[in-house]
Amino acid sequence: MSCKWCESENAIHSLESAFWELPDGTKAVEITQVPSIKCPDCDIVYIEEHMISEIEDQFMLIDTKKLEQQFSYKTLMDQPRFLKKNYFNFES
Repeated sequence: MSCKWCESENAIHSLESAFWELPDGTKAVEITQVPSIKCPDCDIVYIEEHMISEIEDQFMLIDTKKLEQQFSYKTLMDQPRFLKKNYFNFES
């Protein structure tokens, strides 16, 4: 796997924590075990764009008031949705 930042071939898939502001701006939360990319050569950890979109879409489709301050990526993605898809995302 190639690092998006330094183009090293040593980047690996990793499960990392990420902090996120909820779409309504009411609070920031910590999501643990988010699928990420970690590069040992430039010491960067990042989340790929498709994963960011997936997380943002999920926040738009669930009742965020039921979320704790910290939860796992799996817990987030397992939340029941109000709608089947994010109709406000015109890119998909």
